[in-house]
Amino acid sequence: MTPTQDLYQAATLALRDYVRKNGFSQVILGLSGGIDSALTAAIAADALGCENVHAYLLPSPYTSAESLEDALRTAENLGISLTTIPLTPAMTVLEQTLAPVFGNRPKDLTEENMQSRLRGLILMAISNKTGAMLVTTGNKSELAVGYATLYGDMCGGYNPLKDMYKRDVVALCHWRNEHVPVGSKNAVKPAIPQRVIVKPPSAELRPDQKDEDSLPPYPILDAVLEGLIEQNKSPETLIHEGFAAETVLKVYTLLRRAEYKRRQSATGVKLSSKSFGKDWRFPVAGK
Repeated sequence: MTPTQDLYQAATLALRDYVRKNGFSQVILGLSGGIDSALTAAIAADALGCENVHAYLLPSPYTSAESLEDALRTAENLGISLTTIPLTPAMTVLEQTLAPVFGNRPKDLTEENMQSRLRGLILMAISNKTGAMLVTTGNKSELAVGYATLYGDMCGGYNPLKDMYKRDVVALCHWRNEHVPVGSKNAVKPAIPQRVIVKPPSAELRPDQKDEDSLPPYPILDAVLEGLIEQNKSPETLIHEGFAAETVLKVYTLLRRAEYKRRQSATGVKLSSKSFGKDWRFPVAGK
């Protein structure tokens, strides 16, 4: 097997084992039209069968028409159910509820986090009511730098992508579109629409938002993170190797600050030489 196939097979086996050994038979997830949730849905369908995977699309006013189409096409490709629950009514009520406290303060990251937490609330409620386990969809690159919302998109009992950098996610999507993994319970291909793989990543929590508004391009981010995490290199070493000092120091600062989030994140399978968990001994606070 190739390294990419090994990763996919390991992620699939781990999810299947975790679900079965903890007494579940079905899973749910939020399907956004983005690449991370699409890969998570594909892994879940391969692990458990499409009839045991239920996706929910929770669009806000900032969700693009492309994302709506891509989520629908992903669900159709995989043969999984997709239910749409508009987020706007809940957003309106929550903003009205908090208006006396927020006053005239301008909108900022607070409102973005509120959207994510509403999605987490809805998905956890469905999980509780139906007995299906919620799987979360954040990748290692995002968890490393804290590009995730506690009690929002981090909600869930298990994360198949927890130890995959963004580059791994892209590689696995390409691989899955060309192959059916050994032991798959959902032998369809291609599994993931091409546009999902190639479009610029976005959380879509504000107008025209792109991940690169807040983060370095993922190929650079992943290279710096691998140096800091797997290779245990210092920022000074990475700068000496040719990475821009501003980028390295920004990523290192984000990595340090996000430890409190990682301590509260869902469990996931170890796929790299140093996964977040017992391999990663980093203080939540300290100098």
